[in-house]
Amino acid sequence: MVLLTRKIRIHPTKKQEELLWDLSETCRVLYNQALVERRYLYEAYNYSVSYTDQQNALPRLKQHDPRYKSVYSKVLQMTLKKLDGAFQAFFGLRKIGDPTARLPTFRGKQYFFTLCYNQSGFKITNQTIRFSHKHPSHTELTFSIPFDFTRSQVKQIELFLDRYDDHFHLTVTYDQPAPVFADNGLYQAFDLGTIKHTAVNLQMKFLESIVKRPDKYWESQIQSLQRRKDHCVKGSRRYQLFNQRLVTINRKCRNQTKDWQHKQSKNFLQNTKANIIIVGDLSPKQMVQKGRNKGKITKYQKSINRGVHNTGHLHRFVELLTYKAQLLGKRVITIDERNTSKTCAVCGHQKAQMPLFERIYQCEVCGIVRDRDQNSAINIMTRFLSQHALWTGYQSFIKQIDNLRYTVNGKTKVSRYLAGNRFSELVGSHSL
Repeated sequence: MVLLTRKIRIHPTKKQEELLWDLSETCRVLYNQALVERRYLYEAYNYSVSYTDQQNALPRLKQHDPRYKSVYSKVLQMTLKKLDGAFQAFFGLRKIGDPTARLPTFRGKQYFFTLCYNQSGFKITNQTIRFSHKHPSHTELTFSIPFDFTRSQVKQIELFLDRYDDHFHLTVTYDQPAPVFADNGLYQAFDLGTIKHTAVNLQMKFLESIVKRPDKYWESQIQSLQRRKDHCVKGSRRYQLFNQRLVTINRKCRNQTKDWQHKQSKNFLQNTKANIIIVGDLSPKQMVQKGRNKGKITKYQKSINRGVHNTGHLHRFVELLTYKAQLLGKRVITIDERNTSKTCAVCGHQKAQMPLFERIYQCEVCGIVRDRDQNSAINIMTRFLSQHALWTGYQSFIKQIDNLRYTVNGKTKVSRYLAGNRFSELVGSHSL
């Protein structure tokens, strides 16, 4: 079984919308009150309140403040769970010594607080869904949905307001049957990047896909609108006009990126015979290029930062690969990819520095000249095979690497192969 999430737009009436905002405000106040307690005890006494402690205090809180009785109990518990998750992320960053770690902040009333119904509090019948609450208005929260989910399938439902289009939506998390995974002895390693994705299999066949960057197309328009918006009085008609245009363009850019990622991840998986896909354990936070000249960031560094963070090119692509692979009976495995770009795939020599603008790897020891991403993909495959003691596949792959060598005048040289086949030319006609 695979857990999937589907986003569905709903159309609440005016009374239902008022009720949703009222329930949201109650959850927001609970979140901020619990945050005050946690922050005070942590800053004053270095003591961390647990989720269980705050959850057990909910009955007493309802007696003290009756408005909390209007919200379904599971929704209140999930509100505290979100706060606990934010603190666990903060503690995790502090543990590894991240200097940028900051305590969770308070939620503003201008934003709709997501209502999470986990396991209970909702009923699905005949493509309609009904949510439980005890609000004095007694307004029913019943909405029609275009999909027929069974109650046993659905694990969680969230109600939220999309701040980009100002529409209410549901996200339904449900179980989806998937084929049983079976290792067929074929593997494919990926080196993912902001410029292109490169794959290699055990037969040393490469596939490359240039990463589509819609954000570069929209960048000039976004910057122009942002400058004009900054020169307007906040809240004025022109300010709101430019702000709405910015929201529209950002939504288009985001949708275009996600559309390409969905299609490309599906093509990658359907055009490979391998049942195990290996990708590097990416750390986008470490990939950000910091300014070297008195804190200033160059234009190239800004482009890399935008590609890594703003549009979610890397992390989201891995997530799409993972769940789509499960639906096809395959598996995605992540391994540590540190120094794979610096290390020679043939002789193992490691360079001291390998800046991102250097797209060709040239080894000073054995003389190999190879595409940087292909070299990294080979190292990822080799590392996976050796770490998992897959000696048959490892020896076969090493033999393919040894085939790169040839002898001239009694001296061992390395083939100067630079580029593999383009993915766009092979999809639909070849399979790895």
